Amino acid sequence: MMLYKLSLKNIKKSIKDYAIYFFTLILGVAIFYVFNALDSQTVMMDVSTSTVELINLMMTMLSGVSVFVSFILGFLIIYASRFLIKRRNKEFGIYLTLGMSKRKISLILFFETLFIGIISLLVGLVLGILLSQVMSLVVANMFEANLTKFAFVFSSSACIKTIIYFSIMYILVMIFNTYSVSKCKLIDLLNGSKKAEKIKLKNPYLCIIIFIISCLVLGKAYHMVTVEFLTLQEVMDILKPIIMGAVSTFFIFWSLSGLILRIAMSFKKFYYKDLNSFTLRQFSSKINTTVFSTTIICLMLFITICLLSACLTMKNSMNANIRKLAPVDADFSIIMNMERYYDDFRSMGFNDSQIKNSHYTVKEMFQLYHFDILSYFKNYIDVNLYTTPDLTMNHTLGSKLEMVRTRFPFLDYDDPEAIMKISDYNQVAKFYGIKEYSLNNDEYMIVADFKSMVDIRNIALENKETINLFGHNLKPKYNSCQDGFLEMSSQHINTGIILVPDNIVDEEYLYENHLIGNYKTTNKKEIRKIENKINKLDDNNPKVNEYLLPSGSTKLDIKEATVGLSAMVTFIGLYLGVIFLISSAAILGLKELSESSDNKERFICLRKIGTDEKMINKALFRQIAIFFMLPLILALIHSIFGIMFAVKILEVFGNEQLLPSIIVTAIVIIIIYGGYFLITYFCSKNIIKERH
Repeated sequence: MMLYKLSLKNIKKSIKDYAIYFFTLILGVAIFYVFNALDSQTVMMDVSTSTVELINLMMTMLSGVSVFVSFILGFLIIYASRFLIKRRNKEFGIYLTLGMSKRKISLILFFETLFIGIISLLVGLVLGILLSQVMSLVVANMFEANLTKFAFVFSSSACIKTIIYFSIMYILVMIFNTYSVSKCKLIDLLNGSKKAEKIKLKNPYLCIIIFIISCLVLGKAYHMVTVEFLTLQEVMDILKPIIMGAVSTFFIFWSLSGLILRIAMSFKKFYYKDLNSFTLRQFSSKINTTVFSTTIICLMLFITICLLSACLTMKNSMNANIRKLAPVDADFSIIMNMERYYDDFRSMGFNDSQIKNSHYTVKEMFQLYHFDILSYFKNYIDVNLYTTPDLTMNHTLGSKLEMVRTRFPFLDYDDPEAIMKISDYNQVAKFYGIKEYSLNNDEYMIVADFKSMVDIRNIALENKETINLFGHNLKPKYNSCQDGFLEMSSQHINTGIILVPDNIVDEEYLYENHLIGNYKTTNKKEIRKIENKINKLDDNNPKVNEYLLPSGSTKLDIKEATVGLSAMVTFIGLYLGVIFLISSAAILGLKELSESSDNKERFICLRKIGTDEKMINKALFRQIAIFFMLPLILALIHSIFGIMFAVKILEVFGNEQLLPSIIVTAIVIIIIYGGYFLITYFCSKNIIKERH
């Protein structure tokens, strides 16, 4: 009973000084619950079957991410406990001096951890349940669910999962605490707070050399992920700059730990102003012993910034792309004249009958299946694509082929180019509401929207490379690709369509027919019924063994797939990003609180020599600010190039929404990271406060 009361008293006494620890635990529980309760909201019940499947896939992904998150939070809790025990070394030493056994001290810690765990779980779950209702509105809006069915929901499965995961973490903490106490020595416990950190001044010349080398290696890593991006094809090619960046980060912090104090000491007016000398020596002593942890925090912040920016950009761009890249209801297409490339299509799984009978247009093929597609359209267009083995990228690149092939060896330069009549393309452009073009009889042009391929094609177009097509020599009308597309998508997938005058095209080389139209109805359920009928045309239909069915790309399918993918990307990005950010800020905060506790006597000495409270608080603020800002500044520099790399990977989705995503990411970092900084400062201020 005595140990029980002592544990409660200790918690009550410590809760003010260690608000960060409790705040992190509560926040961790709440976030864990929120992201595991997404599938339990009633607002999701009135959605389509395909949307339900997407939600189930999203939850499977989030469940896997939750396991990873639990490891991060578990490490964070154990890490925090280590600092809490260190903070109380003197207290435990007094217990041992008074005759208390290590077993009883372990029991005190056991009860404290148990109480903290129960309180954190209860408060975190309550907060999580409230936040999950807000999250359910976000999900409902994203999946266009029926908000009239919105109701307050408690997810028992998410609650049980949260309790199980966090119970395992707390048990590990209890084991860790017991082990730590069993290894304690009385002399170390009583004198631990009196041990001053020795500041070892490293050789400045060695630090400068290592700093310069590290910056050069880091610069090379930046160059590899931006300028040399397209040459990174293998896993090791991508891992190499990552490893170079991580190692360089470590040595930059290592060299700075030996340079900052020396540089500051050379500026005597600055060094001896106010408490700058005290602040800098405090900071230098810490960074000397925390180079590795500072590196980890910097890299975690870097991952957070890139992850949040990239995921939000992808989500926003995909949603914006639906309006631009899927402007009509449906695009049905079919491959024609497959005999021309018999071996290629045979290897793709098409049988001889399908290849032989591949001379029907989309309309004709639907008629063979006794389905009148035109009866469902209020308006439509019918256009064709052509190909010929006499026009490949080898030909369109012309004299620039070898230069491009050297830089981009992975491209298939032997694939035939997609060719389209200018009149057909203008029909599509008018139907889509995008720009139309004109050509003279001796001109051609290329429309594309996939940026990397646009850049490659522009190399040849800028050089005015001519092409020979169906016996006609054509020169480029423009010295760059023009924006445009044929196939609907939520992504920029058009790698290039060659537009040519109508009169030069040989109809024998017809390759693909497109039927593009808008339905008579705008009712979503009715549209889904039409498309379900089309999807069922091949069910037990013997004709599919002889004739191809047109493939369809519809706005409804694109929208649902896009919403599902953007939801997964957004939630997983937010989940991991916020956890990484909380972990980084919490580790820094706990380290600072521990340092404030250890340095309490030094602040008392400052007061004894006449330093006023305002100057002491100012010094403490600067010390904590430098410690928080140093890893963040380098992480921001890393992020500039990391985001450039991410944008290149995600360029298929477009990067028009990058700036708003960066602004949102900055706001999240300011709120969470800045919040932890302020909590750390006020808690540290409370720790060093003189007690009367």
